[in-house]
Amino acid sequence: MNILYATTEASPFVASGGLADVMGALPKSIASLGEHSVSVIMPLYKKISDTYREKMEHYIDVPFKLSWRDTGTSVYRLTDAGVTYYFLENHYYFDRDKLYGEYDDAERFAFFSAAVVEFILASGNAPDILNANDWQTALIPVYLKTKYRGIEALSGIKTVFTIHNIEYQGKFDPFVLGDVFGLDNEWAGLLEYDGCVNLMKAALLSADYITTVSPNYAYELRHDFFAFGLAGIVGSVSHKLSGVINGIDYGYFSPSHGGDIDFPYNKRNAASGKAKNKEALCAELGLSTDTSLPLVAMITRLASQKGIDLLLHIADELLSEKMQLVILGTGEPEYESALLELEARHPNLRVLLRFDRVISKRIYASADIFLMPSKSEPCGLAQMICCSYGTIPVVRSVGGLCDSIIPYGAPGANGFRFDNYNAHELLYAATEALKLYRNKDKWRALRTSAMNSDFTWKKSAEKYLAIYDNLLKW
Repeated sequence: MNILYATTEASPFVASGGLADVMGALPKSIASLGEHSVSVIMPLYKKISDTYREKMEHYIDVPFKLSWRDTGTSVYRLTDAGVTYYFLENHYYFDRDKLYGEYDDAERFAFFSAAVVEFILASGNAPDILNANDWQTALIPVYLKTKYRGIEALSGIKTVFTIHNIEYQGKFDPFVLGDVFGLDNEWAGLLEYDGCVNLMKAALLSADYITTVSPNYAYELRHDFFAFGLAGIVGSVSHKLSGVINGIDYGYFSPSHGGDIDFPYNKRNAASGKAKNKEALCAELGLSTDTSLPLVAMITRLASQKGIDLLLHIADELLSEKMQLVILGTGEPEYESALLELEARHPNLRVLLRFDRVISKRIYASADIFLMPSKSEPCGLAQMICCSYGTIPVVRSVGGLCDSIIPYGAPGANGFRFDNYNAHELLYAATEALKLYRNKDKWRALRTSAMNSDFTWKKSAEKYLAIYDNLLKW
C-alpha cells in the first residue's frame, strides 16, 4: 500500500501535544513492517529548526487557487527511518510563533488541506490510503468528496479520519464556506451543524473510515457526555468507526536507554535505580531525600478535563500522608493559582508550572505513583510511559485508561483504577496505592508487572494496516 498521513504536527519536527507523538511513531512503525510506502505531509512551520531544514530538499512548487485567492506552496522533503516527510511551505500561513490559536486558523488549515490535495495532483503519486488527523486536516476528505470529486487521478484514494480528541472540532462562522473554503452552497448541509460550520462533523460524514485512539473511547463517543455535541453524528457513522489504542516509543521512553535521566535502570534493578533518581530529583527540588517516602507525581495539562478539580478537593488530606508530591504542567490560570496556594501550605509539594520534556522523564523515573484522574481521556500516553518506568499509575476508568491499565487484584495488574468522577474515590485509590507501597514484596511484583506491559507501536501498526487493507477491498 501507498499510505499518506496528513497532520499538523509530528515529532521530532514540531510538537504541541499527543498528536505529534502519534505522527512521529505510527508511520515509522508501519514502515518498519516492510512492503508499504509510507509518507507524512505537514506544514513547514517557522518553529521547525535548521537542524531539520538543512536535511530537506526542494521537491516541487504547487500553485493553485482557493476561493478567490491565487496561492500556492513550495514542497520540501526528507526521508527518515523509511518514511518520506513532505513539508508544505507558505510564509504567510506558517511563519507564525504559534502552531494554532491564530485569528485566521480556518483559512490557514483550509489552505493546508487544499494544498495536500493539489500536491497529490501535481506529484502524480496518489496514495491508496490518506489518513487525516483531527479538525485541522478534516477538509481533506471533505474536499475529495466535494470540489475534487470526479477527478480520475484522485478517484482511487480511500480516506481515513482519526479523532484524537473530539472536544476540538473546528467550529467557524458559516461565511467561511465560500469565501475561505471555496465550497459552493450545495455543500452547506454537509459542513453546517448547530448554527456553525463544523469541520469535525463534515469529516465524519465524508471519510471512508474513522478511527480513534482507543476502543473504549470509540464506544464513549456515542454518548453526549464525551462527544461534545456530536453523539448523534457519531452514532450515524458507527458502522465505519473503530478504536485503536496508541502506543509509546520505547526507544525514547525507556529507563535503561532513553536518555535524560540521572541513573538508568531496568526491571532487575528498578528499586535501587528509582531510589537514586528519586534522591537526585528531590534534592534538586528541595524535597526530603528520604527515599523510603513514596514520591507521587502528576504530569498534565492543568485543565478541567484532566481532573485537577478532584485533586484540589482532596489534596490537603492526601498531602497529610507520609509522601511527597510533584506536579508538572501548565494550563488554566485558576488551576495554576490554586496549586501554588496549595504548595505554600505543604512543604511536601512542588508545583512546576512549565512544559519540560527532560524533567518529565526524570519525574517518571523517580516517582513511585502517578495520578491520572481524568474526566475524559481519549487514549492517554502518560499511563503507558509510567509502566515503562515502573511508576504505578492511579487512573480513572475512562477512555484509553480503561483499555491500558488493569486494576490491582486482577490478573496482569499494572496499576490502580477508580470508576466514578469523584474526589474521594481518587483519594481512596491513591491511599490504597500508598498502603501497598509499604509492602515491598507486593509492590515489587506490581512494579515488575507494570514494566512488562506491552505498549509497543507494532501492535497498533498491525491493526491500522488491517483496517487499511479491508478498506481497499470495499
